[in-house]
Amino acid sequence: MASCFIRCLHVRPVLNIARRSLLDGSVIQVASRFGGQVPIIEKTNISWLQKAHLRTNVKDYGIPLKQEEVKDTRQEDNEYTKETIALVNNQLARGEEGRLFAVIHVAGKQFIVTQEDIIIIHGPWPPTISDEINFEKVMLVGGSDFTLIGRPVLPPELVSVTATVIDKDLSHVKTKFRFHKRKQYRRINFIRSPLTMIRINEVKVVGRVNERKDVEGLNQVFY
Repeated sequence: MASCFIRCLHVRPVLNIARRSLLDGSVIQVASRFGGQVPIIEKTNISWLQKAHLRTNVKDYGIPLKQEEVKDTRQEDNEYTKETIALVNNQLARGEEGRLFAVIHVAGKQFIVTQEDIIIIHGPWPPTISDEINFEKVMLVGGSDFTLIGRPVLPPELVSVTATVIDKDLSHVKTKFRFHKRKQYRRINFIRSPLTMIRINEVKVVGRVNERKDVEGLNQVFY
């Protein structure tokens, strides 16, 4: 262990001298105390960024920095976007979108649902049994070939997710026990929170993608 430490002490000054000679641009061959030589590259012009890099890493001093021209692809991207939207609209018009899924926001939580799914809403919720619900906070709708993502939600004129309340019940009995040591304080309560069971009837895209109407956004949605 001591020999390794002494060898590191001898090699470090060699690397420091090599680094300084490279920054100056001179050609020097530094001999270590063990008889080895550290070759330095020929005299060249290097930028300040390369010098700053050399101060931290000596191994990469021979790699020059290259500048690449960034091509303007906005026109190609716009054409590709229009083609993709046309393909999605044609698929929806033919009714070949298949089984769709959606991500909805209900009672402060998000659910990923599809047709005939059953979800449970925990806590008090106003709708009663047999009520028809049309969810307006639809965050995402997708299928096997495409996905529509809202920012943060999709417009109600574009997608439709409907459901029916099938049951309202109470949860299993939960025990809440409170205890304060050395105070003779013990309290035990039994809690049953209300639950609402919902069946998803339909997940459907009712409008055309990227089509704006003359009048829209009259219904206010609270996020």
